[in-house]
Amino acid sequence: MAISFAFIVGGVYEVIYYLKLYRLALTDAEDLKKAKMQTELDALRQQVNPHFLFNSLNSLTALIGEDPQKAETFSEELSSVYRYLLRCNDATLVPLSAELDFLNSYYHLLKTRHGDSLILTANVLSNGEERQLPPLTLQLLIENAVKHNVILPEQPLTINLFLNETNQLVVSNNIQRKSTRVLSNGVGLSNILTKYRMLGQPAPIIEDDGREFRVTLPLV
Repeated sequence: MAISFAFIVGGVYEVIYYLKLYRLALTDAEDLKKAKMQTELDALRQQVNPHFLFNSLNSLTALIGEDPQKAETFSEELSSVYRYLLRCNDATLVPLSAELDFLNSYYHLLKTRHGDSLILTANVLSNGEERQLPPLTLQLLIENAVKHNVILPEQPLTINLFLNETNQLVVSNNIQRKSTRVLSNGVGLSNILTKYRMLGQPAPIIEDDGREFRVTLPLV
């Protein structure tokens, strides 16, 4: 009887021991998963900085030849915008209000280049401004619209931001595609989609009906 009892106790301790090992293995696997996700998010963030700077310098180069005075204003605004980019790029999520403030500065930067040919309207109620989204999402979408569409006084590009009935943020623009092929490294939309996926959030919805390009962004 004593032997049977000892055998049972020994079996129980062995089960407990292996359960502990199993829990430790799960913890290690979860830590590895989190570390991998953090590494991938860091890589996505590093995509944005050179991408933004490259496109901005291209615009500055064009302005230097066209209008040196505008080029000087552009360079001053660029330094202000880039400071925000460096400051917030390490964050996983930022308040929508912060993104809208940054977008306003970025819009002024673009207006230096395009003038009244570029129109941006934002209709976001204050109760939605503290919802969150991945940083620089709006800048990437605006940049994408500017890059792929004709922007002329007789063909202005209009970009609209608003909250829909389910409190998702919608970013839309009229489509007037450039006739020449636009060089693109695909950072914009793919970066946004990957960030949402890695954060475990619903994927943004991308729609193109030939007249309007629209991206619906879930807010956290």
